Amino acid sequence: MSEFNIDLEAIQRLTAGAVGPRGQRVFYVQIRRGNRLISLTAEKEQVRALADAVSRLLDSLAEKNPRLTTSDDMLITDMSLEEPIEPEFRIGQMGLGYDAERDMVILLVQSVADEDDEPLRARFSASRPQMRALSNHAAQVVAAGRPICGNCGRPIDPSGHFCPQRNGHGPSYSA
Repeated sequence: MSEFNIDLEAIQRLTAGAVGPRGQRVFYVQIRRGNRLISLTAEKEQVRALADAVSRLLDSLAEKNPRLTTSDDMLITDMSLEEPIEPEFRIGQMGLGYDAERDMVILLVQSVADEDDEPLRARFSASRPQMRALSNHAAQVVAAGRPICGNCGRPIDPSGHFCPQRNGHGPSYSA
C-alpha cells in the first residue's frame, strides 16, 4: 500500500479559496483530477504560506535553470472553488518539492494529527504554470480579507476595532 492516502499525478486543476463573510471565512485548497474533486480545509495563514513558498520555489527554479520556460505561460482564468465543497480533511502540514525529471512540482499534505488515528497524507503533482497560478490566486484570496490595523497588526472587523496599542484611548478604527 502507498504511504499516501491520496496520490494524484498530473492534476488538472489546483486552486485555493474561501467561503463566508470576511472575518468568518473558511479556507480551502482544492484539487481535481478527472472526476475526482478533493477539497482540504486550511487556515488562512497556511494558504498565505503556500502562496509564498510556491512563489519562492518557482523563482528559485527559474534562477537556477534559465532555460526552463516561464511559469507564467499558462493563462488560467477560473480559479474559483468548485461545488460541492466536502473537505476530505483539515490540513496540518504542507511541503513542496520539485521533480526535475518530470518537471512537476510536488505538494505534500498531511492532516491534523488525531490522538487515535494516524494522520492522513496526500501527494499531488502539478505543472509549474498551475503552481504559479495557485500562488498568485491564493495571495489574492488572502488579501481580500479584513484590513489590518497599522498599530497592532490585528484584523479590523466591519463593526470596528479596539486597538490595544492605543491603550483604550482614541476612536475604534473601522474598515
